[in-house]
Amino acid sequence: MLKGRWRTTGRALLRVIIVWVVSSLTMLLLAGILPDFQLRSGNGESITRTAVTAAWGAGAFGLLSALVWPLLVRAVLLVPALVLGLLVFFLNGSLLLIALRLIPDGRGVANPETAVVVAAVMSAVASATSTALAVGDDAAYGRRFSRLAGRRRRRSGEDAGHGGLPGTVFLQLDGVGHQVLLDAVADGVMPHVAGWLGEWPTHRLTPWRTDWSSQTGASQLGILHGSSHDVPAFRWYEKDTGRIMVSNRPASAVELQRRAIERTGDGGLLTLDGASRGNLFSGGADQLALVLSMAARRGKANRSRAGYFAYFSDPANAVRTVVSFVADVGREIGQSTRARLRGDRPRVSRGGLYPFIRAFATVVERDVVVASVLGDMLAGRTTVYADLVAYDEVAHHSGPHSRDAARVLERLDRSVGLIARVAELAPRTYRIVLLSDHGQSPGETFRSAYGLTLKDLVRAGCGLPVPRRAGRTKSGAEARDAARHAVLGALHRPEPDDTGEQPGGTGEKPGQDREPIVLASGNLGLISFPEVPGRMSREQIERRHPALLRTLANHPGIGFLLVRSEEHGSVVLGPHGVEVPIAELGDEGPLAAMGPGAADAVRRTDSFPHVADIMVNSMYDPATGRVHAFEEQIGSHGGLGGEQSRAFLLSPLVLSAPVPGGGELVGAERVHGVLRRWLREGGGPQVPLARGGRTTAEQRPTEGAYPAGGVRTADPIAEGTCSVEGTCSVEAARTAEGETNSA
Repeated sequence: MLKGRWRTTGRALLRVIIVWVVSSLTMLLLAGILPDFQLRSGNGESITRTAVTAAWGAGAFGLLSALVWPLLVRAVLLVPALVLGLLVFFLNGSLLLIALRLIPDGRGVANPETAVVVAAVMSAVASATSTALAVGDDAAYGRRFSRLAGRRRRRSGEDAGHGGLPGTVFLQLDGVGHQVLLDAVADGVMPHVAGWLGEWPTHRLTPWRTDWSSQTGASQLGILHGSSHDVPAFRWYEKDTGRIMVSNRPASAVELQRRAIERTGDGGLLTLDGASRGNLFSGGADQLALVLSMAARRGKANRSRAGYFAYFSDPANAVRTVVSFVADVGREIGQSTRARLRGDRPRVSRGGLYPFIRAFATVVERDVVVASVLGDMLAGRTTVYADLVAYDEVAHHSGPHSRDAARVLERLDRSVGLIARVAELAPRTYRIVLLSDHGQSPGETFRSAYGLTLKDLVRAGCGLPVPRRAGRTKSGAEARDAARHAVLGALHRPEPDDTGEQPGGTGEKPGQDREPIVLASGNLGLISFPEVPGRMSREQIERRHPALLRTLANHPGIGFLLVRSEEHGSVVLGPHGVEVPIAELGDEGPLAAMGPGAADAVRRTDSFPHVADIMVNSMYDPATGRVHAFEEQIGSHGGLGGEQSRAFLLSPLVLSAPVPGGGELVGAERVHGVLRRWLREGGGPQVPLARGGRTTAEQRPTEGAYPAGGVRTADPIAEGTCSVEGTCSVEAARTAEGETNSA
């Protein structure tokens, strides 16, 4: 403990010294540029003596700014805003003149007008330097929220305790499997989470098993909206519409959300005073930031990207994040270079735009989402669900158990700790639940192991020409399209639809191509024949392409196939002629290596209306835990096999056990039921929607339906009146809240 305090004190002292040096250099530079600003020494005009004079002046100005400035601001708070804005410059210039008079071995000379300019420049430089040095210091970051929370309580008359019913924050650590979390805790990578599970635990850790489609689209839709029905993979082809659905495309996300609401008759987990941050789906929340299913909307009603603009409107946030972004780009280039020099295997390409995409996921999206959650807690919202995608993006390219991924987990743990500390400052008690949507399984890519892609193998089995040089299969990492949508939104460019055409374009749909459509979702492949309506049977496939199924089933990189049979219903095919009707399927035979529950997962997917003509799962080696992704990823998820199907749920002990009486938690829809139960334990059920997803007048909550304890429905962050980082105008935020409550 003492060692940690000395380290913290040392870092703070080092920051002060660096800011002092930079301020001194700035003062010297300004003295050389501005004719009415001079620095003189008492013993001549040597550079050294002048530099000492600048150091004294910068130090005196910094000390006065730290000690006197807060008192001056408090004294003039009643001055009208416009007058105060002008007065600030005058007061700042006056402090500089006083500082110049305090120099012991010489005098600085500046007329009042120049003093105002010099003071403004030095304040800006000192602020930017201090913020940049605090980029990795979450303690300093958290202290800003402490000050904000203290001001809010003093102005509102709230006491230091938490009033009313508790709120709940769900933090999704995208792609962090159950075993990865256990390893990170055991190795000291995530000390804050380890504290929750330590000798005196405050949380319980529960594993849960995903469906066959072990990816964010299916899992998060099930968790937030209670249904993952008819989501067979990350991307799939629908014959009835002739379009390819892609989970992380706005048009697909909004359609999937609509289907889920129509199926369940419920708006989602977050329909009562909820906030959705950084997710694919809204969960029925009214407060949205970086929500993909809302990105397809146009005009002022689309607030899905409001979090970016609100966050970066604060210069301190911008400096912190931009510096971290540049550092992470450099970190990725260094890590990938070292991996090449070491000859690490397996390995995928990490050049081109990837360093910037990674930095977007690990820095920009993380900072904006975390700051949004902090703002939500200080606003007292009832329920918050946020997705942090940093680990998932890095693990795809570096491996789920790599040192690169472990460093990302360290930073995510610091974010969790920051959220927990700020929760103590919120106007209500918050229960923080960590969970994941899936894990990741390591392994060499299918293309790297066998020299061809799944599409090449399908073409060979169909007797079609195979390119001499195998091409790459597009990666489906969530952060890639999130970064793309953010850029397009900033440029006010329309989103292309899921065929790659601009809205209103006349390009052909994929269904008009007579070649088989081969899509990849991690180590799960989907093969569809668009010219044949409905789901093709095994018999039809063998009449058209006699060698295809045999070629696929006997390939060493493929574990099993699922196809429909006219004679036996759907069947699972394995190597050496193995064929098992799905009705007789158990966790043995062709699925023996895939683990418990694999047969039920396959049967459930087989019932989906849009299951592919041929579903292909790669091989899985239980001894090494490795699979072969059909995408360019050495850490993958989307199918069956290994850690990708084992997610986790880390919940406070004050909440009931996820599975009372023991047993296994299976499927995202059951996780949704658990989270629903916990919200009811916290103070009442959510507000369901009528069939079709529209709230009736009787179902809308009235003012009296909201629990006491600081719940607010206004969103000063999304509306732009408040920075999500906490440095906004408190009065503006309170005004927005008051107007909404009075309405």
